[in-house]
Amino acid sequence: MKNLILPILLASSFFSYSQQKESSGTGLFKKAGTAFGKAKSGGSSLSNDEIIAGLKEALSVGAQNSSGKLSAIDGFFANAAIKVLMPAEARKVEATLRNAGLGDMVDKAILSMNRAAEDASKSSAPIFIEAIRQMGFQDALSILRGTDTAATSYLKGKTLAALTIAFKPIIDEALQKTDATKHWKNVFETYNKLPTTFKKINTDLSGYVTEKALSGLFYQVALEEQKIRKDPAARVNDVLKKVFGS
Repeated sequence: MKNLILPILLASSFFSYSQQKESSGTGLFKKAGTAFGKAKSGGSSLSNDEIIAGLKEALSVGAQNSSGKLSAIDGFFANAAIKVLMPAEARKVEATLRNAGLGDMVDKAILSMNRAAEDASKSSAPIFIEAIRQMGFQDALSILRGTDTAATSYLKGKTLAALTIAFKPIIDEALQKTDATKHWKNVFETYNKLPTTFKKINTDLSGYVTEKALSGLFYQVALEEQKIRKDPAARVNDVLKKVFGS
């Protein structure tokens, strides 16, 4: 049975550094479906409920890991892949101010935006866990038989609206707490007063940081999905080891 269950992890538990979609993914998903079928017909030592419990546990581990990493100090700021930078429409502003010797002002604004994203990320785990708790057999089967980002896509579809609602006020408060709003205001007021500025900038800072924070969150969730798919050491508890193999 372990020969059948181990591929389930590689195909379904929330996570894979495997970039070889075409060479291995299809076969793994077929094996996962076979294991489900055997469980349903009584030909497996594990029931569908046990397999689903293992998948849910894998998803929960990944969600908690993602939340923990991003909500730590420098979770966003020190990660070049997801660091919140000035929006595209503000790049000219940034360059102008840096050229005018006001780089420190811009740096403070960028640091404050990232601190707000880190603060908001603390609220993601409970929302993810609730979505995972409600996952049924068909949801789990779709993840097992889906693409190598099926679990991430499932969570995004189920939680994006709730996460946006949860993140927005936290980011609003964090932007105030970290003086991001002040730094942002200073940046754009300074830029708008320059004699060379003909088009004034008015950007929704809170909305922008919320969007970037959520984008970074799901990026990290995908990395956790890749990790658990590939690395047996990431199966951190008895449920995962029983269902997916040690």
